[in-house]
Amino acid sequence: MWITLVIIHGLLAFLLLGAITHQVVSVWAPVRAGARNFVARFRAVGSVNYVNAVIVLYLATASLGSLLYTNYRITARLTLEQGHYWKSFGAFELKEHLIAIGLAVLPAYWCFWRPSLDAGDARTRRMLTTLLAFIIWWAFLAGHIANNIRGLGT
Repeated sequence: MWITLVIIHGLLAFLLLGAITHQVVSVWAPVRAGARNFVARFRAVGSVNYVNAVIVLYLATASLGSLLYTNYRITARLTLEQGHYWKSFGAFELKEHLIAIGLAVLPAYWCFWRPSLDAGDARTRRMLTTLLAFIIWWAFLAGHIANNIRGLGT
């Protein structure tokens, strides 16, 4: 059962990673002319279209992660400590704190990305999106490292 939940958690995290990456690229490097190549089309996505997906996926991934956390505390954390994988252990501990910060940032993220977009809030939207992208990428990579050490990853 734990393996199935870890796989679902990983798939949700992967979808979240794709959504936030598309959004952060589109707010930092918006396409100026017609999208003619792959990179330009990647940049040309509508940033506002990803807001609800990011919020729902973040909440779903964090909720499932909190359910899996009990198994981590019993198995993987012990393996990391006994194996003296202190960098991986620290990265995962930091991941927990960053995810909590991300949960606290979600209401502001939603508020600044609401349908009545104010042009003056573009910088705030860019910074909030970048912060969430950093948190999500860190969480994805730290979780992947912990799962590989524990023997659940590939």
